[in-house]
Amino acid sequence: MSTSLARIEVKAFAFTGYPVTDLLQARAFYENVLGLKPVTTWVDGAKGWIEYELGDSTLALTNGSAETWRPASAGPALALEVADFGAAIAALREAGVRFKVEPVDFELCRFAIVLDPDGNQLAIHQRKGG
Repeated sequence: MSTSLARIEVKAFAFTGYPVTDLLQARAFYENVLGLKPVTTWVDGAKGWIEYELGDSTLALTNGSAETWRPASAGPALALEVADFGAAIAALREAGVRFKVEPVDFELCRFAIVLDPDGNQLAIHQRKGG
């Protein structure tokens, strides 16, 4: 990669995400065993997303994307909070980075998933309104 590319200003870790296969079983472990308290819960049928705040960070559990995001022992998922989502996406495209998930715009955030040279996933994330 060229050193003349625009730099991406990463402000913080947005969240650490762990895909699960059984949301109820995972929730029982994280809440009953580890004592975490959910701050956001979204469930649609058997699929869902649960967030637990840990100090300045958040752990998110989901079984909502089983076809693209599966539990693995190879390591956690990492989301990077960026200062300027559009500029970050443009810089990644300019650098020839592969996108696994094109930019998505949700009510509370925008994100995309890119692959590092080894194929590891990194989410590029920006919260809205802040």
